[in-house]
Amino acid sequence: MSEILAPAGSFESLKAAVLCGADAVYLGAENFNARGNAQNFGREELKKAVRFCHERSVKVYLTLNTLISDDEMAQAEELISFCGEIGIDAFIIQDLSLVQRIKKLAPAAHLHASTQMTVQTVEGIKFLESLGFSRVVVPRELTKHEIKILSENTTAELEVFVHGALCMSVSGQCYMSAVLGSRSGNRGLCAQPCRLPFSADKSGSCDLSLKDNSLVHYLGELEKIGVASFKIEGRMKRPEYVAAAVTSCRNSLLHKKDENIEKALRAVFSRSGFTDGYYTDRRGKEMFGTRGKDDVTAAKDVLDSLAKLYEKEMPRFGVSFSFRMRENEPLILYAECKGIKTEAVSECVAEKAIKREITEDDIKEQLSKLGGTQFYAEKVEADIENGLSVPLSAINKLRRDIIEKISADILRKNTPEIFREEEKSEVFLNKKARSVTDKTYLFFRKAEQIPEKLSEKFVIVLPLKTEEKVFEKLLREGKKVCAEMPRGIFAHSEKIREKCKELFSIGVDRFFCPTLDSAVIAKEIGGKVTASFGSNIFNSYSLDVWKNYFADEAVLSAEMTVSQINKIKGNIKTGIICYGHLPLMLTRNCPVRNSRSCDKCGGNGKLTDRKGMEFPVDCSSGTSEILNSVPLCVFDEISDFENIDFCVLKFTVEIKEECEKIIDLYLSRKKYDGKFTRGLYHRGVI
Repeated sequence: MSEILAPAGSFESLKAAVLCGADAVYLGAENFNARGNAQNFGREELKKAVRFCHERSVKVYLTLNTLISDDEMAQAEELISFCGEIGIDAFIIQDLSLVQRIKKLAPAAHLHASTQMTVQTVEGIKFLESLGFSRVVVPRELTKHEIKILSENTTAELEVFVHGALCMSVSGQCYMSAVLGSRSGNRGLCAQPCRLPFSADKSGSCDLSLKDNSLVHYLGELEKIGVASFKIEGRMKRPEYVAAAVTSCRNSLLHKKDENIEKALRAVFSRSGFTDGYYTDRRGKEMFGTRGKDDVTAAKDVLDSLAKLYEKEMPRFGVSFSFRMRENEPLILYAECKGIKTEAVSECVAEKAIKREITEDDIKEQLSKLGGTQFYAEKVEADIENGLSVPLSAINKLRRDIIEKISADILRKNTPEIFREEEKSEVFLNKKARSVTDKTYLFFRKAEQIPEKLSEKFVIVLPLKTEEKVFEKLLREGKKVCAEMPRGIFAHSEKIREKCKELFSIGVDRFFCPTLDSAVIAKEIGGKVTASFGSNIFNSYSLDVWKNYFADEAVLSAEMTVSQINKIKGNIKTGIICYGHLPLMLTRNCPVRNSRSCDKCGGNGKLTDRKGMEFPVDCSSGTSEILNSVPLCVFDEISDFENIDFCVLKFTVEIKEECEKIIDLYLSRKKYDGKFTRGLYHRGVI
């Protein structure tokens, strides 16, 4: 049976998950996890949580799934080492720089790729398998068909979100909270601005707020597909929610119908109900919803009943007892549980009965008293001589002693090898020498934006889906041209590969790759790789991983500060985005379609927030990208970036004449004369 994986934002939620039948829990420590606002676990509580779970054969996965800066790496290593010592079963990570550290400091733990890695394809998963990942948490946006393809063509376990909140953006590709308020989702502190009004028709509607996902009724189907783990979202939610979700999933796998639990699950938390739109490939307006007053009121009515679900210990393990009693001999109790065989010997000796002899029924009754533990008496055999008596308290003590032994053995059996390596990773990367910014990449959404007269020092970058004849024309004119891979590939990797091959054959040899999926494909066909926006390179060690496997250039994360960029180390060319309407979200569900069709939109859709700011929506890549309302611009500050080998200018909504003007400003290093932002280069992210 596939694993039910429950969220544990607090110890109370962890107990609710375990006592309702979860097979595994995922939780965060005090830092480096994608739910920094959850209660999370301190060191001693984390130790206690691991013991509690392992005594019940429940696995514990630690979320270490945020981007980590160079300055934080030593602290992250110390946490990994501690978790290796207490027996964490697996680490869920986003940052590839942690792979070798976990292998070194906690080698018994498994590696799980977080959904923030944005790995959507067979190619991406196979690459992660080669690095040692045993499991991949796939994006929430996948359809049943796409999950099936991944399952049939890879060996890594797949983990699928089956209940809980849906982010509007593909995980790992959202920068809205960071750009608008410095609270980075990639750093675990998303402020959820998408739940606020962003409307396509200026009505004040919430066109970035999706209903909660629920695939509980499809678990049997997902199990047949080969999904290993059913993940429940909700480390920010209360224990009663966890109890309802785990119970609903368990009922679904057991083909047990309980309408009360199903109603309670919706009541305890929903946003105008649930959706299965991504899984069933029925995207659209019906997927959107907000949490209204009725939703909040409904929760109050079910909390008490749901709390009762985890009041008592869930009996998980059957124990077979064999009791032996002979006159003038110590009592002996044998037990077998989950392949563990053990015995306990009493200090008490059986004697001739004076008033009442101990019967076989007495033995069975006392040994079956396992309430309040995770055990139940599966079978009780009593080999006793007639006419003997012992205090019932002696039999009860034997039962407690042997259960303690079994618990200890189960704990040992379920705790990975304890390992701690005091030696920390070497600082093996050298600080980059101060660079001369002598290369500039100009990204154009459409060929019509390209100015007629363009200096030879510029390199043109066009979307991969641009017609081949456009690339050929530019190459004939002597232009340097590259292709930008899409951030959302999903089930289209074969088409992407074929287009890459076509472009490579005519002379396009460099591909800007925003994800591991795209990098694997570009490298496979022989192309040069630049890690681009979306790759989330936030530290020197992640940069080095990309260099070792794929890239000779990399665009650094737009969430880094000037100071962090200037301290970056490594032997690879690096660049920054110095102009452009930054993509704030990548979504597979166009918000503009909530109010008008694609034909009526014509690719010119916008969202308006509650302050009247307009955010363009770009659908040119096959998915929808919500762009920032004003462009990022640092033309006049480029000299402050000491480690930069190239600059990137991204043109999306600009017409040709605007592109020409902006390029001139860039060449003269003049300040942009319209409304603009410096982005996060100075203020950084929390």
